[in-house]
Amino acid sequence: MKWDSVCMTTLVNGQSTRCVDLADRGFQYGDGTFTTVAVCRSVPLFLPFHLARLEHDCQKLLIPFPGGECLTREVRTLCNAQLDGVLKVLISRGIGGRGYRFPEPTNVTRVLSMHPLPDYPPDIRKSGVEIRLCEVRLGINPRLAGIKHMNRLEQILARAEWNAEEIREGLMLDAEGYVTEGTMSNVFLIKDGALYTPKIDRCGVAGVMRGITITTALEHGVVVAESRITLEELYAADEVFLTNCVIGMWPVSRCEHRTYGVGPVTREIDRWLRMKAEGELAAACNG
Repeated sequence: MKWDSVCMTTLVNGQSTRCVDLADRGFQYGDGTFTTVAVCRSVPLFLPFHLARLEHDCQKLLIPFPGGECLTREVRTLCNAQLDGVLKVLISRGIGGRGYRFPEPTNVTRVLSMHPLPDYPPDIRKSGVEIRLCEVRLGINPRLAGIKHMNRLEQILARAEWNAEEIREGLMLDAEGYVTEGTMSNVFLIKDGALYTPKIDRCGVAGVMRGITITTALEHGVVVAESRITLEELYAADEVFLTNCVIGMWPVSRCEHRTYGVGPVTREIDRWLRMKAEGELAAACNG
């Protein structure tokens, strides 16, 4: 598919264009952060959580945050023109000269782009997905842990390891062999009714839907633990599922030699997450 047909609408610093200066540090160094928002019926789902994550990540990267009001206005502009889709919001440190030193002053670049929804099978949340173990491992760097920064080379190389259509996602371990995340998702496992997810304190991305899933499970009385998870513990789990804001939740039906059922806890958490999304839509309509 050509990029012209993928990128439907863009704003760069509030202007309708697809051009970014070649001296922009996002292009030069991956010096920035981004988030990906599901848009349903022109509503950007869980937008306050995405804006809070962008602000947090900008703070960690020492990038001036352009402000929630500014970003909300631009998000609404794109969403109002599109019924359903995927909105990507990027913030880079802006234009700078050659070299790693921060430009002075720093004038951040905002890039918003709307894209079509991925063409996933409609029954995927009922039947589950097959995933594989990736050879590429995540480097341990607590300073960048959790941040969805613009340098995603580890995930790109991991995703290049397979082309089989039946495999929907790749599972990534850290440099010490602990389960961390998928190439585009966060991972959860269920054992004896409790919910477990890898700690994101040394590497990996703390996804928005990961946080919403943890909060939702706790609200409904599910025991939740963030911990170091081994492959053996993953294979011994009763249920496994993946999350991100575009897919919502995908139950895992198979990982390497291990098969899983789409179990009752996974189905219940999926129902709770759907109810939260519907609540967002209802609030937007009533507002």
